[in-house]
Amino acid sequence: MRWRYAILGGTAVATAATAVHDLVQKKHAILRNFPVVGHARFVLETFGPELRQYVVTDNDEERPFSRDQRRWVYASSKMQNNYFGFGTDNDIENLAGYPIIKHRTFTGPGAAVMPHAQEEVVLPCAKVMGAARGRPQAFRPQSVVNISGMSFGALSGKAIESLNKGAALAGCLHNTGEGALSPHHRHGGDVVFQIGTAYFGCRDEHGRFDLARLVDLVQSAPVKAIEVKLSQGAKPGLGGMLPGEKVSQEIAEIRGIPVGQDCASPSRHTEFSDVDSMLDFVEEVAQATGLPVGIKSAVGNLTMWDELTAAMADGQRGVDFVNIDGGEGGTGAAPMIFADSVAYPFRIAFSEVYRRFAAAGLTDDVVFIGAGKLGIPENAIVAFALGVDMVNAGREAMMSIGCIQAQKCHTDHCPVGVATQDPRYTRGLDVSLKSVRAANYVRSMRRDLLKVSEAIGVVHPGLISPRDIDLLDGTRTHVGLAETYGYDPSWPRLGERLVKEIEAIMVAQDGTDHAVGEARPGR
Repeated sequence: MRWRYAILGGTAVATAATAVHDLVQKKHAILRNFPVVGHARFVLETFGPELRQYVVTDNDEERPFSRDQRRWVYASSKMQNNYFGFGTDNDIENLAGYPIIKHRTFTGPGAAVMPHAQEEVVLPCAKVMGAARGRPQAFRPQSVVNISGMSFGALSGKAIESLNKGAALAGCLHNTGEGALSPHHRHGGDVVFQIGTAYFGCRDEHGRFDLARLVDLVQSAPVKAIEVKLSQGAKPGLGGMLPGEKVSQEIAEIRGIPVGQDCASPSRHTEFSDVDSMLDFVEEVAQATGLPVGIKSAVGNLTMWDELTAAMADGQRGVDFVNIDGGEGGTGAAPMIFADSVAYPFRIAFSEVYRRFAAAGLTDDVVFIGAGKLGIPENAIVAFALGVDMVNAGREAMMSIGCIQAQKCHTDHCPVGVATQDPRYTRGLDVSLKSVRAANYVRSMRRDLLKVSEAIGVVHPGLISPRDIDLLDGTRTHVGLAETYGYDPSWPRLGERLVKEIEAIMVAQDGTDHAVGEARPGR
């Protein structure tokens, strides 16, 4: 019995001490007014996101990704049943802007009629990246679903390694993010090297861009393309930000920065200052490396895009790809005002840019990439209809390797070891398992994109047009995607040559009979 009294006595003393502390401290009014019990408020605040995630919200309520969306990613990555039963629980009767994909009763030329597409079907890009500019190392990306730019630093080394090995297994591209090409990116996956405003990985001892170092770097790894990041969806116009808590010795050495200090990249590039000098920079990098070179950007003021399409009109200089990052994107730390209100969301952002290239007759010469919650099939299909050729998945790829949307990416306390450098958490991430799950997720995305393409009556998602999607206003009206975003009906989704090329590629690997139904004019 004595041990019980000891426990009770100790508890009473601890409670009394806490009460005294709360009454005399001046930092928290709630504790001065409600000693001891006031701590419950902070406990609930700390675990509020988890409580809302698992207890309070319904399947479609939580942001940025709903429970249904997360469940689809998790099930797909584990090769579990990712079907849903008993019909949709989306509130389509009352939602505005809800996309509806218009399937066809009779398929168009080339569309497969097999019962179910397999995950191993190759789904390459409909365009050859760099071909229009004659780049020596132009290539056709072998996956329309790829892994978005997430730096080593923002993500753990094990997470980067898992994604890179997963990219190798799935045959997709892995963007390095602006934090340089680390040893964790060198596990077999093809890489898109991103040049950010701080020039990590290709800068001299003074932090200036060094072309010779870039050439050496891309020759040392399977780098397939180079992406010049102008801005990103999470914090457009601000520059990358890696909190000091995440700047380990290894990251400091790779980036050339002090250990434990916040790493804030400049908001803009120092190597160029306008469209003209940017295109000179693109051509210089492309000539030195032989690789396709493109740009990544969120979209705000549209003057730059008017100037870019005008400068590319004569065919002398140009970017090989354009990666549009929606303002709703983002995987790391950002001020709330930037995450919430700076830059257009993807659909508006991309359509504004695409319209300018289409009006200039340049769309066949550029590979269009989209990012910003496009790793969910429904969002990706709308993006393809608007004109993207490939989609990048960031947070969805993180979820495939274990992210639970804890929203602690900026704290270095990611509980599953994905967005942290703390060994306490990263020890739980098994690379051999997670890499397979990342590959499974990419394959599942491609499978669903292919099946929806077949339902529409085409052989490839790059052939889906704005006419194939309507946006609902509840159960009252619907309006076509082209009309909503101002697309000219005369703009072809792809040029005739590109259509024939991708149809031939898809039909050749299918090995089944194809239906020949009503023609699809204007594709």
